[in-house]
Amino acid sequence: ELVLKVRIQNPNLRENDFIEIELDRQELTYKELLRVSCRELGVNPEHVQKIRKLPNTMLRKDKDVARLQDFQELEIVLTVSDKNLLFRVPALSERSGYNKKASELTY
Repeated sequence: ELVLKVRIQNPNLRENDFIEIELDRQELTYKELLRVSCRELGVNPEHVQKIRKLPNTMLRKDKDVARLQDFQELEIVLTVSDKNLLFRVPALSERSGYNKKASELTY
């Protein structure tokens, strides 16, 4: 398997760490790279504008993916409107475990 480092491109995040993903060397295609990266990062593939091999190379086709080497760093670039949705912090009432009645108790 080929091990790659991927992250979502967002210069506004203080910590924008890479995660490692594994691709089967028998299936080194752009489509498979997109599928695995999006699954691991929790992103809808329809929201991906492009995949960039750092520092400045856009991946476009299967041959580009086939040339990748272990531990190369990739960024998933999202469409502008989707960045706000992905990194939006949920309101307290939207978080799991929030109990409206408990928040209204007074002592």
